[in-house]
Amino acid sequence: MTHEERRDLEAFARNIRYHTIKSIGTLGVGHIGGAMSIVEVLAVLYSRHLRHDPANPAWRERDRLVLSKGHAGPALYATLALRGFFPLDWLLTLNQGGTRLPSHCDRTKTPGVDMTTGSLGQGLSAACGIAYGNRMDHIDAYTFAIIGDGESDEGQNWEAALFAAHNKLDRLIAFTDYNKMQIDGYTADILDLGDIEGKWRSFGWRVLRVDGHNVDALDAAITLAKSGRGQPTMIILDTIKGKGCSFAEGNLGNHNMNVSKEQMEAALSALSALSDSSTSEIPQGPQTKDAQTVTSRERR
Repeated sequence: MTHEERRDLEAFARNIRYHTIKSIGTLGVGHIGGAMSIVEVLAVLYSRHLRHDPANPAWRERDRLVLSKGHAGPALYATLALRGFFPLDWLLTLNQGGTRLPSHCDRTKTPGVDMTTGSLGQGLSAACGIAYGNRMDHIDAYTFAIIGDGESDEGQNWEAALFAAHNKLDRLIAFTDYNKMQIDGYTADILDLGDIEGKWRSFGWRVLRVDGHNVDALDAAITLAKSGRGQPTMIILDTIKGKGCSFAEGNLGNHNMNVSKEQMEAALSALSALSDSSTSEIPQGPQTKDAQTVTSRERR
């Protein structure tokens, strides 16, 4: 990755974060913590790896993303809006009457959302089904899934893990947002996941682990995951819940919290200051490797 590509990716992530905070702050309440911790992986996916077409969200040959931790939908909505799936002003209607952007992801309402999620523990199973169905239909597409570490307490995830490994779903790439917090406290205190890498390996998955806020590391990990054959891949993302949001970062109560106008404005000002110190404007999304034009050879 060149310096310019890295700079644009980091700027895109800041823009996702900015609009996510603004949409939740406008509503006055929301799942700010878990939305902030997945911003960089969304920026990298939608800029360099996930094949999509905003003009045709139902394109048959597209890659799919299942955001199993559906409460982080506001970060996905900001990403989709910035990539042109729908107007930016939709973001200010988050979870309000008549909105097309509900608190949790709904594929029947939001262009670009591939799976309705939010009932935790079910998204990975859906991703398995999508990946298996694509194989049956001879569609050369990747299925990406993002699950939470608290969500990993759910037994259905491990049934899905067995299914994916048994069926050698090597077009399935999943991420665990390992921010070490969940709604009731620290994951280690609620139900310790222990050796999370070893668990996934024992279920037959290829396992990678990276800093979930480092765009270089994320890009390299996803590229490596795509080179795998005969196994699904789990990428463990070491993240910080609430990352980049001044009033929420590292705050144990940030799962779903009230956001005052003053808190929102302070957080947006801090992000704007970071952007002002950059040598480039915040882009709608890096154009260095448009996901819509990735060829079959590159995708392998």
